[in-house]
Amino acid sequence: MNTMLLDGSQLTIDQVIALACGQTGAPDVALAADARQRVARTAQAVQQLLDDGVVAYGITTGFGAFKDRIIPVEEVRQLQRNIVMSHAVGVGAPFDRATTRAILLIRANTLARGHSGVRPATLDLLLALLNRGVHPVIPCKGSLGASGDLAPLAHMALVMIGLGEAEVDGQVMSGADALAATGLTAVTLAAKEGLALTNGTAVMAALGTLEAWRARALSRVADIAGCLSLEALHGTPLAFDARIHALRPFPRQINCAAYLRELLAGSAFTRHADPTNVQDAYTLRCIPQVHGAVRDAIAYARWAMEIELNSVTDNPLIFIDEQSGAIEVLSGGNFHGEPLAIAMDYLGIAMTELGNIAERRLMRLTDEASNAHMLPAFLTQHGGLNSGLMITQYTAAALATENKVLAHPASVDTIPTSANVEDHVSMGVTAGLKLRQINDNVEHILAIELLAAAQGVDFRRQQLGADAPLGQGTRHAYALIRHHVPFIEADQVLYPFIEAVRRLVAGGALVEAVNHHVVDTWQL
Repeated sequence: MNTMLLDGSQLTIDQVIALACGQTGAPDVALAADARQRVARTAQAVQQLLDDGVVAYGITTGFGAFKDRIIPVEEVRQLQRNIVMSHAVGVGAPFDRATTRAILLIRANTLARGHSGVRPATLDLLLALLNRGVHPVIPCKGSLGASGDLAPLAHMALVMIGLGEAEVDGQVMSGADALAATGLTAVTLAAKEGLALTNGTAVMAALGTLEAWRARALSRVADIAGCLSLEALHGTPLAFDARIHALRPFPRQINCAAYLRELLAGSAFTRHADPTNVQDAYTLRCIPQVHGAVRDAIAYARWAMEIELNSVTDNPLIFIDEQSGAIEVLSGGNFHGEPLAIAMDYLGIAMTELGNIAERRLMRLTDEASNAHMLPAFLTQHGGLNSGLMITQYTAAALATENKVLAHPASVDTIPTSANVEDHVSMGVTAGLKLRQINDNVEHILAIELLAAAQGVDFRRQQLGADAPLGQGTRHAYALIRHHVPFIEADQVLYPFIEAVRRLVAGGALVEAVNHHVVDTWQL
């Protein structure tokens, strides 16, 4: 099995996804040799500070509002154990396995930079949790996103000292039992280590990385769904002409329009020259402008997360002069999650818009007055006796409305803590959790749109003939949907069909089926 080497500087989003989400064949993770040397040298520097009696925040002082309380050298190890125990106050459902694994990996990579003061053995144990499938139970709520993600990361660190709970092979057990079951031994934390493990942005970064990656996949699905809806509604691709978009040169708008042209190439379901109907409604005509703007937000979020993956985000940080060997401990604020919180809020707003425009296309598919009676009301042949897909639009509307509430940015809120010492916070984890729910809702909205668009295409095929081709991309999306969901002739239980299409969206099968046959040049 291949090994992923961490050096604190080269971790990528794709590596995080592979290690967090991979079911089989995920690589082992180890500390790179040069990183091990840096980590060891900084740990020795911390010990030197203790030996010299230097007062340094979090090493020989208390935390937060207790920053002025000096801790005797003989109590330093208890101080580090205490921070882990006292800060493990998270509540709510635990993070899923993929998020937990991403948290462990990102935190380890931060520590690998060698400015945090942990010993190599402590970092090795953190990596061993990943390699042996020991997943700490980390409640999802309790972080303010300043001083990092203290509460959730404390739950992660609990397992390393033999406390807390962890999941191993699907079974939740005590931290001590999880270590014993996998042949690992709890660590006794040395100076600075408890603080280094709990003070940082790994939870925010994990949420942002996973959801930015997911948003990109959903954006591609939205392009495909929009084109399939356009075909069902006898729309025109003329609005996607490259000359139009060259005159407003947002690069991702241009790129989106090119992808739409690829998807629709060769379609007999679109119109080109109709003097009685020269342009479509905005939800069809403006797909490149709206979807392209969403792509911009995705690109920004990925940019921010890629920087954060290889950043040092705890406090204080330890610097060693290469020439003199002098040790300096600097207090700063890299733990503050504002760059991530704003990026995730921005992406949440964009993904809400992606759901909004998809729900409006769904409305046009189901409302015969809005589609010029091109399709039967609610996409059923015998309306009245049958309700058809009427209520699917209700569900999509409910989800789109929920997203509008969730899209209110968390990063504009703040509340002071720690006796007003930590007096401005980012609410970054809240932004990430909201983004995750928004993406969940968009995933379902797009699944419903695809279900309805395929139903609409079947009614159009009755008009055009069985041999009428769809676009070179959309035909493969349609075929995959029809492989899993039949044409709905009469009312039946619909939620299993929605779920079947959602799985095609979430698992990547839909985009993969389409992109085997079209050119997709989207570069972030």
